[in-house]
Amino acid sequence: MSADDRVRAYYDALRAGEPLAPFFASVESAVKVGISEHLVGADAVADGLGEQTERTTDWSVESRDLRVTERDRHAWFGDRVSLAWTDTERRIRYEFDTRWTGALELDDDRWRFVTMHVSTARDL
Repeated sequence: MSADDRVRAYYDALRAGEPLAPFFASVESAVKVGISEHLVGADAVADGLGEQTERTTDWSVESRDLRVTERDRHAWFGDRVSLAWTDTERRIRYEFDTRWTGALELDDDRWRFVTMHVSTARDL
């Protein structure tokens, strides 16, 4: 599986409500920045993603400009993603146009994220 395939598989897992922690490297330097979170370390990333999966549903993830560069054991990506989900605790539907960037490393013949950053654009 290529790094590009791995990013797309992450989007698919997000849509399906499947566990997301296995997509991340089990290292203390792993970082995931989301629209409303900043998680550092494998345990914090796994806990944060687990909580997200438990309290959300009906994900829509529409990639609009995925670009992935792969080099030996490292890769990086950027994308523009239309993103929406329902918070099951608050009963609110969220929708955002987002920007994604990140880096992956090849670990045990599987690409894993070491960093991921998701943000929203703001009109100035």
